[in-house]
Amino acid sequence: MKNVSNFTEVPIDKLRWRCDPDSLGFETTEELKLQPAIIGQKRAVNALRIGLDIESLGYNIFVAGPVGTGRKTAVTHLLKETERFKRLPDDKCYVNNFKNPDEPILIRLKAGQGRGFKKDMDELIEYLVKNIPLIFKSEDYQKKRKEIIEKFKKRQNELVKNFEKEASKENFTLVQLQVGPFARPDIVPIIDGKSVNFQELSTLVEKGKFSKTEFAKLEQKRSKLVDELESVLKEIRDIEKAIHDKLRELDYGVATPLIERKIDEIKDKYLPDNRQAGKNEKINQYLDEVKNDIIENLDRFQEKPERETPLDIPPSPIDLFLRYRVNLIVDNYGAKRAPVIFETSPTYRNLFGAIEAVSDRFGQWRTDFTRIKAGSIIRADGGYLIIEALDALIEPGVWSTLKRTLRNRKAEIQNYTPFYMLSMPALKPEPVECDVKVVMVGDYFLYNLLYEHDEDFKKIFKIRADFDSVMDINTEAIKEYANFIKKICSQEKLIPFDKGACASVIEYGVRISGRQSKLSTHFNQVADLLREANHWAHKEGSSIVTNKHVEKAIDEKIERSRLIEEKIQELIEDGTIMIDTSGNVIGQVNGLSVYDTGDYTFGKPSRITAKTSVGSSGIIDIEREAELSGRIHSKGVLILAGYLRSKYAQDKPLAMSASLCFEQSYTGVEGDSASSSEVYALLSSLSELPIRQDIAVTGSVNQKGEIQSIGGVNQKIEGFYDVCKAKGLTGTQGVIIPYQNINDLMLRKDVIEAVKKGKFHIYPVKTIDEGIEILTGMKAGERTKDGEYEDGTVNWMVDRKLREFANKWRDFRLGEGSERTNC
Repeated sequence: MKNVSNFTEVPIDKLRWRCDPDSLGFETTEELKLQPAIIGQKRAVNALRIGLDIESLGYNIFVAGPVGTGRKTAVTHLLKETERFKRLPDDKCYVNNFKNPDEPILIRLKAGQGRGFKKDMDELIEYLVKNIPLIFKSEDYQKKRKEIIEKFKKRQNELVKNFEKEASKENFTLVQLQVGPFARPDIVPIIDGKSVNFQELSTLVEKGKFSKTEFAKLEQKRSKLVDELESVLKEIRDIEKAIHDKLRELDYGVATPLIERKIDEIKDKYLPDNRQAGKNEKINQYLDEVKNDIIENLDRFQEKPERETPLDIPPSPIDLFLRYRVNLIVDNYGAKRAPVIFETSPTYRNLFGAIEAVSDRFGQWRTDFTRIKAGSIIRADGGYLIIEALDALIEPGVWSTLKRTLRNRKAEIQNYTPFYMLSMPALKPEPVECDVKVVMVGDYFLYNLLYEHDEDFKKIFKIRADFDSVMDINTEAIKEYANFIKKICSQEKLIPFDKGACASVIEYGVRISGRQSKLSTHFNQVADLLREANHWAHKEGSSIVTNKHVEKAIDEKIERSRLIEEKIQELIEDGTIMIDTSGNVIGQVNGLSVYDTGDYTFGKPSRITAKTSVGSSGIIDIEREAELSGRIHSKGVLILAGYLRSKYAQDKPLAMSASLCFEQSYTGVEGDSASSSEVYALLSSLSELPIRQDIAVTGSVNQKGEIQSIGGVNQKIEGFYDVCKAKGLTGTQGVIIPYQNINDLMLRKDVIEAVKKGKFHIYPVKTIDEGIEILTGMKAGERTKDGEYEDGTVNWMVDRKLREFANKWRDFRLGEGSERTNC
């Protein structure tokens, strides 16, 4: 058997990447000058710049990458470099459409003018309400009004008097006949000096007290007079209409100059030169319509007597001048740059606006143009809108409307109430032309899902900015990391970090990146470490955060998250979970697994066993048969079966039945990092060579027998070390890892110290043969020229066993055939 010391181990200097504090060039972060920069995302920055600079249709941006890599921070920083960012957005107002009130009109004004326009229209109404009644109360107006009325009344009186004279000559008189609540003129004869109506005369005729001949004559005269009266009444009505027209003409004449003067003042303010009105021509047209409507409805501005209402019904708070108001939906007063809106709650209403409705005292819903509310899309017009992709996708109606808006560059404000069966009054405001650059932030899964299944997506989000979770380590990257530490300290008023603390933070960034040549760009995790290290320094009363405070923060973070790890460790220590760290066992190996609890990952060994026999079932994965195996793990088992066929079944059939099992595993197994461990267990079972239990194994295998890299190597090594330490370090314990994972090592300092002292060992291997030699202490064996493996090696023993299985299986099949023949 080979001596343990004969096997190659990972060099001590390769077990952890170290940052030399003296190489940082400062004593504390107080000496650093804060430099605004985006750290480690050159590819994403270039993509963002292209997307932000191109104004063509569809060049919106999807920012993809893990949470915490500075996606939104980078976007915010780069926005300030664009020309669009320097533009001032328009104010937007909705006003009444006098021709079609259901379709309010949109008016756009320069930034800050909307507020003034709204105020000017309110002051116009206030001025007219105050001054128009004064005009109508003036002596000159009252005198002219009286002259007009008296002139026409005189004509009316003359007509009536002339008719009464004509009627009197025929012994008739004009009386007022009451019919219900109304009175109408009637003509009745005068008999014996008294007026008698025809109904009374008819009664007298029937009683023989009045001559029928005289009655007939009176009826004939009355009929003639009635025709004359109708002509008189028609002429009186014409006179009354003429009075109304003349009074209306008088009202127009006295009020129009006042109205025109005030409206012209507003025009001059917003249209200094009507010949170059441009886009504000809509104001000119709107103000003309306002002027005409006010003139046509002057009675609104005249004082009216208060009407009494029932005590139990309050007066309705209706604005009589609502039609002249201005609804300022976007006010950019004081704006100095283009709008940048982070919509954290992208509901339909928040993004696209709404038209509010209120219920009156009778339960009827009503609305008007003043209840139109703008959403983030309209408020971001001319600038940028940043939203979370997942939030937008799960909100009802949002995604389809967002696509339509970006495709057409027009935003339509309407209510979205798919779940309410309400009869709402309908308004169709004029659409708002929107030039907005949308930045959606999400992960790669969402991007790929949309790209593959939504044809519109690739047309309106033409730029993808990929944020990486790691960055290369170099001098510049280390400086940027130090600058990030300075930035957080400045922004959050943290205690300054010394060079040792900064070096520890940088090493932490390497640890969570998973590679010695990379730094993590999960800056949310790094920032949390800075805050917690500051907390421990503050509790100690230190004026500077040092290395020990950073280490304390890391240890405390692990301690508060490792409850499950402790429970599993306890079960291993008391023997409930059976793990051997010494001795040798046939067909049994310690595999290494990683447990992920969300914010914390840790490694622990798992016992893997293999049993083999003659048969034709091949390799039975008990985890897969029990439906506890993930797809990747099942693939790994199939690959190792391919390796066995390739290596041992070229000159004979693989007449073997084998079972593989993760002992005491009840929650499922995923990943292929245990496939090499399973191969070792099978080779041990076939060769009947015991495997060392003081060595744990991790690594995946391909069909050629090459060991491939795996993830979580640091957690796996540390997990087995903790178990060995708890049971007692013997000096022979260690782990086998893939050779490629040497560059991923960032081990805890206590593990490195144990390796230095020779109490723990880490063996890198490239092939199954290298690994089986460490585990069995015997040479793996190569094929000789005659095609056989070297005598007495592991492969020779495995090959011999498989040949025995093949012979026994052949004999069994032949015997079975003879029995069938005899029957």
